[in-house]
Amino acid sequence: MIAVLKHELSGYFHSLTAYIFGAFLMAFVGIGAMIYNIQQAVANFEYVLSFVSLAFVVLVPILTMRVIAEERKQKTDQLLYSLPITSVQVVAGKYLALLAVYFIPLCIVSIYPWMFARYGEVYLPASYGSIAAFFMMGAALISVGMFISSLTENLGFAAGIAISVILLNYYSVSLAEHVSSTAFGSVAVLWVLSCLLGVMIRFLTGDEGLAYGAAFVLIAATGAAYWIKPELFEGLLPELMKQLSLFERFYTFVSGVFDLTSIVYYCTVIGFFLFLTVQSLEKRRYH
Repeated sequence: MIAVLKHELSGYFHSLTAYIFGAFLMAFVGIGAMIYNIQQAVANFEYVLSFVSLAFVVLVPILTMRVIAEERKQKTDQLLYSLPITSVQVVAGKYLALLAVYFIPLCIVSIYPWMFARYGEVYLPASYGSIAAFFMMGAALISVGMFISSLTENLGFAAGIAISVILLNYYSVSLAEHVSSTAFGSVAVLWVLSCLLGVMIRFLTGDEGLAYGAAFVLIAATGAAYWIKPELFEGLLPELMKQLSLFERFYTFVSGVFDLTSIVYYCTVIGFFLFLTVQSLEKRRYH
């Protein structure tokens, strides 16, 4: 894992990827600080991070689109499979390298609240709590981008899908106000998600029986629950969209509340998508 980590870091800092990512992140933070903290004389640095969060729609795909897709395109992933390391170690090494590239400019950003505190009243616990949550949200989005990169060897396709997924998650709360809140509407969407899960299982494992079986069980269970107690599904879809939003949970920290459940949610998302990435590599290893 350490060898993979060193190799990835060397690749990032001997190319423009790390520098472009850091420059864009620092530029967005600088613009946000100028708008909120300087021009409007607002002491809350958290608002700057809220402004910068939209930049993840572009920044995360820039950082993650090459991480595995390029290995597949150049066939260098076969070299990784020949080494005496597991897929878990490969994924962990690559992911830690991405976090390091993300963490370095964030260390510079962490100077801002302290610097502003010298010229006004800044509530540092809220500022640094928001920076910690900002890091966790970025780490979760990076894990999503890494999984998407593992699905294809086309860099443009990986970037495009990552942008679409992150943008959808960013606007999920706004979209939740316009989706159906009826019980049947919620059930229909859950059926569609069950089918998509079956497709994902089929892609990752190649086991059609497991994929179709999992989809059928979920569809049947949802249908049975709807038949027995349909009121359980009233308003479920809008609420689900709100709860799954990584950005909405970050805004809790911007409001000055340190929400431990959101940190747990970020960790769960990271673990889930890294697990899917490992499964994607395992499929590639044995096929």
